[in-house]
Formats: sequence, C-alpha cells, structure tokens
Amino acid sequence: MPDRQTRVELLQRVMRVWLLSRTDTVIGAYWPIKGEFDPLPVLHRWKEDGELLDQAQRRKIGLPVIDKVHKTLRFHAWYPGCPMEDDDFGIPKPKDTEVICPTLLFVACVGYAPGGYRLGYGGGFYDRTLSTITPRPVAVGLSFGVGFLPDFEPEPHDEPMDAILNDYGVVWPV
Repeated sequence: MPDRQTRVELLQRVMRVWLLSRTDTVIGAYWPIKGEFDPLPVLHRWKEDGELLDQAQRRKIGLPVIDKVHKTLRFHAWYPGCPMEDDDFGIPKPKDTEVICPTLLFVACVGYAPGGYRLGYGGGFYDRTLSTITPRPVAVGLSFGVGFLPDFEPEPHDEPMDAILNDYGVVWPV
C-alpha cells in the first residue's frame, strides 16, 4: 500500500476513539507479522492513560502464547521491554509473564467479510480459542479497508468477530 502510513494513522485513531466507550481493563492483542496492523502503540497509550486516571485499576495488555496440547491461545502480560522469546512460528511472545484473561481481544485480519468473519493465516488458533474460552472476550478484528472480501464463505468452524475496525471506522456491526 503506497499510503500505508496514512492508513496506519487512521486505524490508530479509530481504535483510540472506539476504546473510549469501553470499560475493559484487560485486553488481549497480537504481535503483528507479515504487514499486519500493529495495535501495540495504541494499546500501550491506552494502558498509560488508564494509569493516569485510576491507580486502583491497572490496565493490562496480553499477547498470545500457543497451548500446544489444545492448539489454542493463552494470553500473557506484555509491556514494552518485557522479556520476549520466539514461539515455534518465529513470532515473539512474552517470556515468563503472568497469564491474564482478556475481556476484549483484538485479532488481526488478513481479510474480513460480511457477518464479521475474518481471514487469518489458516492455523485456526483464534477460532479454537474463541470457541472454547470462558468467559468469551469481545472479539474485534483489525484490518485495513483494502482487506474487505465480499465473496468470502465462512467455514463451520469460523468464529465471527463482534466488531471489525478498519482505517475507515467501524465496519462491523453495521
């Protein structure tokens, strides 16, 4: 995308505004790979803003760690500078930080479709996690507007997102 930086800034703005109406204190996210939108700067700012507002309610950000037995994800606390190590796919993950349970989960979308469905890289980790985790967090896909796939047919195991945000705004639910 020749205008990638502009689109990144727009999606960061959309995320910040969308988060204003949320009361969550524990948010799960992802380490961006292969050109995915990076939500971590916005979430770090959200965490810092929360600490300025209310010292009693510490906000936490979690990144996924694969549970190899169940092929699902657990979320471990992340903060800039925390110890990290690569997982089996070469993706950085927090090392030896506390396990947290997000009430809101931001999920990368390679593409997204009507009905709140997303296209990922095919591992199924988020779908399996969302179908088994209790309580289920609010799942929000993040993508650029160019990722819209009007003809995408979800498979039976696909878990729809509760919302999808892109650089144009909230595109699901509409």
